[in-house]
Amino acid sequence: MRQLLITVGLVLLGLGIIWPWVGRIGLGHLPGDISLRRPGLALYFPFGSSILVSVVLSLALTFVFWLFRR
Repeated sequence: MRQLLITVGLVLLGLGIIWPWVGRIGLGHLPGDISLRRPGLALYFPFGSSILVSVVLSLALTFVFWLFRR
């Protein structure tokens, strides 16, 4: 449990460090992201960005777990 918490903490730290550059590459404005703007209402559903982040994180975690098993 301790190793898992340390790994999650390091991943969050890494994401916090690269966060300023994430906006510059266009994450959040991908096809599939829905943005509704009306007077007095703004809704944003980042479906495309969520799928991309999910796939990248799944691949990264699969690789990390594969390294720990060796």
